[in-house]
Amino acid sequence: MDLENILTLTQKELRDARRNRWFILYTVAFAGLALALAWLALSGVGTYGLAGFGRTGASLINLVLLIVPLMGLTLGAMSLAGERERGTLLYLFTQPIAQIELLLGKFIGLALAMLLALLLGFGLSGLLIAWQGGATQAEDYLLMMLLAFILALVSLSLGFLISAAVGKSATAVGLALFLWLLLVFFGDLGLMGTAIVLRLDIDQLFTLALLNPLQLFKMAAILAIRSNLEVLGPAGTYAVRTYGSQLMVFLIAVLAVWALLPLAITHYLLGRRGVL
Repeated sequence: MDLENILTLTQKELRDARRNRWFILYTVAFAGLALALAWLALSGVGTYGLAGFGRTGASLINLVLLIVPLMGLTLGAMSLAGERERGTLLYLFTQPIAQIELLLGKFIGLALAMLLALLLGFGLSGLLIAWQGGATQAEDYLLMMLLAFILALVSLSLGFLISAAVGKSATAVGLALFLWLLLVFFGDLGLMGTAIVLRLDIDQLFTLALLNPLQLFKMAAILAIRSNLEVLGPAGTYAVRTYGSQLMVFLIAVLAVWALLPLAITHYLLGRRGVL
């Protein structure tokens, strides 16, 4: 594996992301909404500090659940399929570059671009809180930013898988939007409805939640802010009692599997189908 090829492709993806209107729109929307939520959270309390970071972190969870997966899925879906349609992918494979180098270069480049977008949104809201005198719970805020980045990697990896599985970029984006809707709406209400219809036990309900990376992020983010999952009802209480102090490590590990497995399948599909 040639690291120089990966670095070159990473730089190319960063330059392309800077010119991508959708990426710019997502970045501006996330940063603006994060800053607005921070201001609203701070204005809703009489004093700043502990309440400021806690309220801001809680308000950012739903924003991350909506925008970050949408950003990662669409960017990943347009990546391989778009370059395949333009003929760029075929040109890249005519160069002395391995398939794994191409995949890692593109993935790392887009991942870094999404990290910069998250740093802008979280950084602006964090600076506002710090400027107003809030410095407590900053570690929990940073942990939630890390969790948001892992969720971005998961959604980007799923987008790459979609892009490798279909031939046209329009189809890939359509499937990415459908998957985003499925993951978003198959959340709390979907889990509760499924549990009622199928009469699932608490352990089965928690296992079902592990199949949705958005639910994994939500549980980990709430755990980082509140140190418990009682707000999520019996399933959250079951998770805390079962895994105890290792629950955060377990949730992050499952999220890591969600990020790596689709990327591995993408590599396999590219090897089987080729670039055409």
